[in-house]
Amino acid sequence: MATPPTAELDAHPLSHVGNVRADNQDALNASLFPDQAGALYAVADGMGGYEHGGIASAVALETLIATLSAQLASQTMLQANSIEQALRRGVQDANVRVYQEAVRLNARMGTTLTAAYITGATLHLAHVGDSRAYLIRKGKASCLTNDHTGVGEMVRARILSPDKVRTHAQRSVLNRCLGLELFIQPEISRVSISSGDVIVLCSDGLWSAVEDDDIAALADDRASAESISERLVARALANDSDDNVSAWTICARYVPEAAALVAAKRWSFPALLRGRSHAG
Repeated sequence: MATPPTAELDAHPLSHVGNVRADNQDALNASLFPDQAGALYAVADGMGGYEHGGIASAVALETLIATLSAQLASQTMLQANSIEQALRRGVQDANVRVYQEAVRLNARMGTTLTAAYITGATLHLAHVGDSRAYLIRKGKASCLTNDHTGVGEMVRARILSPDKVRTHAQRSVLNRCLGLELFIQPEISRVSISSGDVIVLCSDGLWSAVEDDDIAALADDRASAESISERLVARALANDSDDNVSAWTICARYVPEAAALVAAKRWSFPALLRGRSHAG
């Protein structure tokens, strides 16, 4: 199977229980797909008001990775549509698995899920809930996902200004998440990336306490992914985030140009995954 040349990525996850919570219900996970020259990074935030949120987030990411691995391995020719179909199936399977686990435990639980699959010069996103994906390019942060909340709907309807979201009393009330119903409709999208871009996946405990401009300033493309994750989490804690705080930082050190994507036949896949989790 022909595959595109890989991007060279420096990635680092960091999660902190935060200043208020007794336990960490966020989960971070990743998987490399050497045969497809791709890498998956994902964050999930278990619903803090429900039981077993930590189980929900961990189960969701484990299921997503298992399904994606099976789906991509079965492809004879990998195309953008194939990846997006695999991501959609992965999110749907994760939703069912969390729902089944809730039934087994006789508990009501759910989770957000935001996943980034990077191959060549393309970032594919699968998203449910209010965790976010940011693209930082040339000192500016762009949010690539929509918050699946009532407040998010108000912003999209231009009833509420985006700068009012972080302080809104109903900011965390989700209208779409994994695990509460048997069917889910994930938001699937794709964007092109370039060398020097920084991608940040984060739970709402981070973005609710750190403004977009500050995310851009902290995600300096000259810094390591580890340093950026540490800066972002530290800033959220210093700004009195009232939730678990998690960030995946992915620095695109090199992204192949379009000509290389067409012409290249063989390459290596560097595994640049390092990470740790802090509990306090």
